Amino acid sequence: MPEERSEDDAANIEAPTAAPPAPDRAVSGYGIASAVLGVVAVIAVIAATVFALNHRADVQDREHKTRVLQAAADWASVLINMNAGNVTSSVQKLHDGTVGKLNEDFEATVTPFTQLVQKLQSQTTGQIDSVSIESLHHPAPGQEDKPDVAPEVAAVASSTDEVLVVATSVSQNAGVKPTVVRWNLRLAVSDVQGKLLISKLETLR
Repeated sequence: MPEERSEDDAANIEAPTAAPPAPDRAVSGYGIASAVLGVVAVIAVIAATVFALNHRADVQDREHKTRVLQAAADWASVLINMNAGNVTSSVQKLHDGTVGKLNEDFEATVTPFTQLVQKLQSQTTGQIDSVSIESLHHPAPGQEDKPDVAPEVAAVASSTDEVLVVATSVSQNAGVKPTVVRWNLRLAVSDVQGKLLISKLETLR
């Protein structure tokens, strides 16, 4: 016969250990998804920041180029429109718009031309046909003395850009048939403490 167990014996029998609860798969998946979304959000913020900085740099670069082209066109316009009636004021304006060796040698450079203008009593009307940037020189720290930028300009200018100017002027001398002059100039435009000045003038053939 099977043994009869008392109530005490039954109480001493250990109840089977309950199995641990299964991991909450929904919660784990949610946590992983949140982490992935967090990484994606960080990447998106970084990408947006880089894009904004690049866009800002592009805008600043375009604005700088526009100012450089305008400065070259304005200076060249004074030069090609010089005549007997405005030679004094034109020379002063041109001189004030230069820097470096061109500024130092300016009087010697323009004196023969101004004397000829006054002697011939010429009346000149000119127009700018085109301006274009030939090259940009924005020296990096420690590389300010690039060979294509005059040392005296590099010491005071934050940038120097070369601009090609094509222009046409018509000169009417007393008793002489009007003369058409074609101008092909290379100007170096230097940024000196925010002011754009001409640091080099070359006549191209």
